[in-house]
Amino acid sequence: MLQALGLNALAEGVYRSLLAEPDWGVDRIAANLHLPEAEVREALDELLELTLLRPAAGSHTLRAVSPEVGLTRLLARNQNQLLFRQQQLESARAAIAALSAEYVDRRPDDEMVLRLDSLEAVRDRLEELAATATRECLSLMRGGAVRPDSIQAGKHPNQLALERGVVIRSIFQDSFRNDPDTLRYARWLADLGGLTRTVPLLPIRLVIVDRSIALIPTDPSDGRRGALELHGEALIQPLCALFDELWRSGTEFGRPAPRDDQDLTGSERALLKLLGEGHTDESAGRKLGLSLRTVRRMMQDLMNRLGAESRFQAGAQAVRKDWL
Repeated sequence: MLQALGLNALAEGVYRSLLAEPDWGVDRIAANLHLPEAEVREALDELLELTLLRPAAGSHTLRAVSPEVGLTRLLARNQNQLLFRQQQLESARAAIAALSAEYVDRRPDDEMVLRLDSLEAVRDRLEELAATATRECLSLMRGGAVRPDSIQAGKHPNQLALERGVVIRSIFQDSFRNDPDTLRYARWLADLGGLTRTVPLLPIRLVIVDRSIALIPTDPSDGRRGALELHGEALIQPLCALFDELWRSGTEFGRPAPRDDQDLTGSERALLKLLGEGHTDESAGRKLGLSLRTVRRMMQDLMNRLGAESRFQAGAQAVRKDWL
C-alpha cells in the first residue's frame, strides 16, 4: 500500500509491527512475520534510511516514528522529487521541439514528393509520423499477410499514438484472416482501440497521417524498396477520398464476410472479376492475398454452384446469372 513512497511490503510489515509493539526485538518481529531474522534486519536498515525509525533515548533499541510525522515527511519528499522530475521533463520536451524544428522537417516548402530509399528509412519516418500525429492515422494494408518484422516495427509507435488519443483506422484485405500473425496483430490493435475493416481487394498500400502527409510504396510489388512521401492537397485529397470510400464499403473486424443477393462474398465476386479480366490463378491470388491452392479451391466451389464443367462455361453462367 505504501510502495508509492518507496516502502516495500517487507519493510512496511516490520514498520507496522513496531508501531503496534514498540518493545519487540528482531527475534519477535521475525517470528510474528514468519521471516528470517536477516531479512528483518535488512528491513530495519531500510526504515532507518527512510527516517521511519530512530534510536530510542537512553537505549540501543529502535522506535517507530509516528505515521503522521514519518510518512507525511516521506510523502513530501516524494512530491518534491516528482515536481523536480516534471520540470526536467518539460525542459526535455522543449528541447525536443526545438531539435525537431531544426532537423526533422527539411522539406522545401514547394516540394510535394520526397523519396525514402530504403525500408529502414520508411520505418523511421513512420515512427516519426506516429509520434507527431495529432488526429488520425489511416492505412491500407494490401495483401493477405503482414510481414512479422513489419508487425513488430509498427506495434510500439501505434500503441503510443493510441495512448495519446490519435485515431487509428486500418483496412485489410479479407484474406488476412488466413494468416495467424496478421490476425493476432489486428486483434491486438482492436484491443487497444484501433479500428479495422476489411475489403476483398485493395489497389495500393497506403498510410495517411492527419490527412496532410501520405506514404505509398515506390514499387507496389516490393515494399522493401522504399516509399514516396506525398504532401499537398492536390495529392493527398484523392487518396483520402479513396480511403473513405473503401472504409464505407468495408466489413468491421470480427464480423463474418457479408454475402450479396447472389450469395457471393466480396472475395468470390472479386475473383470472378479478375479471372474475367484475363488474370491467371496465380496473379489473381497475388492481388487477393490468397494462395494458389485457395484460389483454385474457391474457383472449383464457384463452378459447382454454377453447374459448370469448365472455366469458359462458368464465365458464361456467371454472366447469365448476373454474377458479373
